[in-house]
Amino acid sequence: MSGASFISTTIPYVNASPHLGHALEWVQTDAFARHMAMRGQDVYVLSGSDENALKNVLAAEKAGVSTKDLVASNVVFFEELMRRLEVGLTRFIRTSVDQDHIDGAVEIWRRMAASGDIYTKDYSGLYCVGCEQFYGEGELVDGKCPEHRTVPELVSETNYFFKLSRYGDRLLQALESGEIKVVPETRRNEVTSFVRAGLEDISISRSMARARGWGIPVPGDDSQVMYVWIDALTNYTNALGWFRDDENYRKYWVEADDRVHVLGKGVSRFHAVYWPAMLMSAGLPLPTEIVVHGYITVDGEKIGKSLGNAVDPVALIERFGVSAIRYYLLADFSPFGDGDFSVKPLIARYNNDLANGLGNLVSRVTSMTQRYREGIVPASGPVSAPEESLAAQVEVSARESLEAMVRYDHREALTKVWDLVRRTNAYVDERAPWHLAKEGTPESEALLNTTLHHLVGAVRQLGGLIQPYLPVPSAAILEALGEKAESVPAADAWLSDLAGRAISKPPALFPRLELPEAE
Repeated sequence: MSGASFISTTIPYVNASPHLGHALEWVQTDAFARHMAMRGQDVYVLSGSDENALKNVLAAEKAGVSTKDLVASNVVFFEELMRRLEVGLTRFIRTSVDQDHIDGAVEIWRRMAASGDIYTKDYSGLYCVGCEQFYGEGELVDGKCPEHRTVPELVSETNYFFKLSRYGDRLLQALESGEIKVVPETRRNEVTSFVRAGLEDISISRSMARARGWGIPVPGDDSQVMYVWIDALTNYTNALGWFRDDENYRKYWVEADDRVHVLGKGVSRFHAVYWPAMLMSAGLPLPTEIVVHGYITVDGEKIGKSLGNAVDPVALIERFGVSAIRYYLLADFSPFGDGDFSVKPLIARYNNDLANGLGNLVSRVTSMTQRYREGIVPASGPVSAPEESLAAQVEVSARESLEAMVRYDHREALTKVWDLVRRTNAYVDERAPWHLAKEGTPESEALLNTTLHHLVGAVRQLGGLIQPYLPVPSAAILEALGEKAESVPAADAWLSDLAGRAISKPPALFPRLELPEAE
């Protein structure tokens, strides 16, 4: 075990501004990465932009600008959205200008060629520019691309091909043995069925003329550029400087405990079949896990720029705040299936769980500690059934939420965390500290000490548990308690080192949101 992990998002096309579907994948990946770090892993988080696509070229032509200028101006919106979403990246790679990417893509091509896996042939096929993918007639729906609902164009040209058919048995063995783990099981079954049905060789280049001169030239043949997906998939190892045997490549890929790709269901074939086969051909280690999420829909339709129903995540953040968006995406949406977006459920989830739930709890606990004990956490007195019940919930929520994240199930993990929020709020009502303070007897004062001590301990645990999902509120809660996320003790020591600690009240964490009647 190296103690190092690699995790990546896909790299989106930058022919237009990002939409909420991009935000979902980025927030998911960030939560997974922060969870890995909580487990003590040294995590490398990679994202970037897919810039060598024909759809970028066509968008630039429509806008009357160069492709270089279009992608350079649009990529800023993607980087800014990641920053607003509080996504912690190690590196953001741009495929049209990053020399590490260009050099790495060329070297992987050369290695595949040296393995005897690349050849040329004439080819005709139905091509969807939106997917940057050839489709067989049997894959179309009413003669249209199943993703973009457009009629593919018939393309005929001489291309380079990759002998994917040589790798069917090795891919099937890797997928069925768990060497490459595809999550969830339904996606693994889809991929293995695809491989078991027999693999055909795939086109991996486009003519320079059809690419309008945009893309990475094929080594030794300037009349062709690499097919965008072939160049794009190599970004994962290119960012680590694999071709020069960089220390990052050794640590975060070759020797890493986990090499994880997070991606949408529409591109699972590329990442679970084409990319591993390319790595096999080039002699590089395979990814260990491929985590496949569903789509965000609006009225049941997939969100997409080409479909005209894209939801602007920047506008949502400006209106509702980043905590509301992150929490809604992680608590409401399945990590693996499709989910429908609507403003009303977003506000309801935020108000119920954050404003009325966690936020109210933190405010009550810190305020009562200040009011009744001048902000100093008292030592606990004798405990009984309510404290034992709270302690049991601390242990269960900590264990089961972490176990859920090992399975990449952020929604289940948050359900387990919020079991502790609800139990702690119930404990407040059971013990009613305001009544104990009013009684003023030695017995009530001792019980008030016990109550406040346990409440601060539970809030500290919650501050640590929410860190992967709500990093900024987590830091604010823990700072008020004199803690940092990495110093929060394990659940079996949740009350340690509390007595005598001075705490403060954090600023309002989750102001209530109101929905205008028009919506």
